[in-house]
Amino acid sequence: MVDYKKRISINSEIRFGRPCIKNTRIAVYDVLNWLAEGMTHSEILEDFPELKDEDIFACLAYAADKDAKLLRAS
Repeated sequence: MVDYKKRISINSEIRFGRPCIKNTRIAVYDVLNWLAEGMTHSEILEDFPELKDEDIFACLAYAADKDAKLLRAS
């Protein structure tokens, strides 16, 4: 599994504390939403050249980890 903690940060002063890709204002939610809408990795990277493939995988890993934690808590 990708170590998303190296690429994702939470700062209360950026995007209202939403998890974002480090050194950007791009939220994990944004990336997941683009993927859900059918954008490919290549299209996302073309539209947002500050991102890397690893950032997209980190967003997916973050979401998977969040889901796993919710399952364990219930």
